[in-house]
Amino acid sequence: MQPWIPLATATAPQGGLLRLLRRGDEFSIRLEGGNELMNSRLGGSEEALATLALTRLGVRPCPVLLIGGLGMGFTLRAAQSALTGPARLVVSEIVPELADWAAGLMAPVFGDCLSDPRAEIRIGDVAAEIRATPGGFDAILLDVDNGPDGLTRDANGALYGEVGLREARRALRPGGVLAVWSAAPDAGFTRRLTRAGFETETHAVPAGRGRRGPRHTIWTARAPGS
Repeated sequence: MQPWIPLATATAPQGGLLRLLRRGDEFSIRLEGGNELMNSRLGGSEEALATLALTRLGVRPCPVLLIGGLGMGFTLRAAQSALTGPARLVVSEIVPELADWAAGLMAPVFGDCLSDPRAEIRIGDVAAEIRATPGGFDAILLDVDNGPDGLTRDANGALYGEVGLREARRALRPGGVLAVWSAAPDAGFTRRLTRAGFETETHAVPAGRGRRGPRHTIWTARAPGS
């Protein structure tokens, strides 16, 4: 088996290191200490985050999406494929190096998706983007950290707590959809979504693109309105 080759490091939002590694055509992003956050062969659930959200949203003229977390671009590419017409896709990424890797070291994974004129990468905190844009989005897709039970950043609780969920609801247009990715189910988070006024569905989806193997959790939560 080929060894993992270290390519680059970046500072995680709360300190510590994120490490980018490559083995053949496979890429991995890990926390210092070995916990894997992303793998280029396991993008099925990240793609489902986009497809489930857009199915729940339905057809809208020129929808505006906010994607929290660039990752390896699986959610962005799935949204681009599903949205064949005019749209705006704003990707908020807090680690600048991830955007640099996407255009450079991980270009084989990203392909040409960053050249789509509908897509815009903004470096910064997605929570600040949500607070600054009331009524601005048709859908908000969050793949930040490990989900509601974050690993790399305590402040991510502000996204997934009751205050953060109310802010997300304010940032959505009537009938808009908040979709959240998680490595594991979380009944408490489901209850918080309901208390925040969302009509919520929970989905267990394969981590990869087959039917076997580990499963991740996605919530699609619809805001009130038509």
